[in-house]
Amino acid sequence: MKLFVTGGTGFVGSHFLNTALGAGHEVCALRRPGSSPRVPLVAPPQWLQTPFAEVSERDLEGCECLVHLLSTGVSPQRADWSDHAEVNIRLVLRLLVTALEAGIRRLVVCGTYAEYGLAANRYDFLPTDAPLEPVGGYAGAKAAASVAAMAMARERTAELVVARPFSVFGPGQHPDNFFPALERAALAGEDFRMTAGEQVRDFVPVEDVARDLFRCCLAPGVAPGRPFTVHLASGQPVRLRDFALRCWGEWGAKGRVHFGSCAYRPNEIMRYATRPPDFTAVS
Repeated sequence: MKLFVTGGTGFVGSHFLNTALGAGHEVCALRRPGSSPRVPLVAPPQWLQTPFAEVSERDLEGCECLVHLLSTGVSPQRADWSDHAEVNIRLVLRLLVTALEAGIRRLVVCGTYAEYGLAANRYDFLPTDAPLEPVGGYAGAKAAASVAAMAMARERTAELVVARPFSVFGPGQHPDNFFPALERAALAGEDFRMTAGEQVRDFVPVEDVARDLFRCCLAPGVAPGRPFTVHLASGQPVRLRDFALRCWGEWGAKGRVHFGSCAYRPNEIMRYATRPPDFTAVS
């Protein structure tokens, strides 16, 4: 299979490239000039340095599956509402239309668990059909793009998988995210300041997310015109406090974790939990 991948130099994207290339598939990956993958690759893909807004049908010729991972404003990076609307909604829909016009059979769009927002507090385990009640520009734009992509797939009778990763962590993650910052303090023998840590999250290794994203490309039962949503998660929710202490102990950290020394963010969602992905529903 030949794949076209956006966001291939990002955190999840770099690991996805390794999964796809390691399985022997042909990959054309979009990247900005001068950008490089977050982790070493097992082999180089065919790099395309065309601006995201200018990807053409010709660029997509011969590809069977589009995997869209590119986003702006992914935490802890910031973007304003106009950037979210332009990149995370308008240009995404433009890309999907271009892909369908180029004859691509399967669309895989990577969203985020944050699309559920406030609704997540009402569920012990989020189902894939839970209402979307996002908070903030990034989550709101991703939710809008997901809904619009599903509408397009129904109208065009296209094969679409919307994949929503939960709390991904691992090599290549932005250094200011929670897990790398915790690890950095632990290995340096420093103390670590954080919230009280009562938030419940589903932490999932990035390698597992890359593997399951690749399964989205191959799942045989995705019907044209019937979008399929899948959660990329471990199915083992844990309090942030307990996750931090477990990692702290595994690293043999000498410092101390100061719980409650940081305030919760405004509109903090206290529980994001779900079941592990179920691909039998489409096989």
